Amino acid sequence: MRRLFLPLFFGILGTVVLVSLGTWQLQRLTWKEGVLTEINVRIASDPVALPDSIDVERDKYLPVAVSGTITEDEIHLLASTRDAGAVYRLVSAFETEGDRRIMIDRGWIKTADKDTARPAHAVDVVGNLHWPDERDSYTPANDVDGNIWFARDVDQMAEVLGTEPVLLIVREDSDKGAIATPLPVDTAALPNNHLEYVLTWYGLAIVWVAMTLYYLRRMRKTKKA
Repeated sequence: MRRLFLPLFFGILGTVVLVSLGTWQLQRLTWKEGVLTEINVRIASDPVALPDSIDVERDKYLPVAVSGTITEDEIHLLASTRDAGAVYRLVSAFETEGDRRIMIDRGWIKTADKDTARPAHAVDVVGNLHWPDERDSYTPANDVDGNIWFARDVDQMAEVLGTEPVLLIVREDSDKGAIATPLPVDTAALPNNHLEYVLTWYGLAIVWVAMTLYYLRRMRKTKKA
């Protein structure tokens, strides 16, 4: 019995640890799904006027309705869509009727339309405020001179376009010319891998129990022999 104690101890300990990790990830999964639900509800809620004072944390995903003029000042961000392939996201400086200058992400245009002239015009816009986090160690630096961007760095874009560091992602607008196809903000890019972690830890716990039982059985057979 003494020979079986140590492997039995580690078998139980390992199982407890692995099950605990799986349970923790299950709790994280419930929490993350709740967060995503709250964000989706916020995104789709009724739009409000652009706040006088913008707070990045408080106003992220806030639905906003504004009227004003889309200027000719714009940024082209290299992107891709499932149907169109390589495209450019079109970010334009927008002058509101309240004499503010912000940015709007109008959606995607074809790469061939990058340098097409787009005159200033009035438009009504509904969208969501957003401060995307798209840069990592592999993201190239934005080519400001060539106007080819690889990440929507709100502060840098605002400096180049001479606007407030406020980006409105267009959900719908009154632009009848259909210059760009909107890419509304959603939660698809927010990672939620907790279910995979749950299955991994619980699966490892099952394997650990099976291996422990197998090892104990072999030890008992060896002792009898």
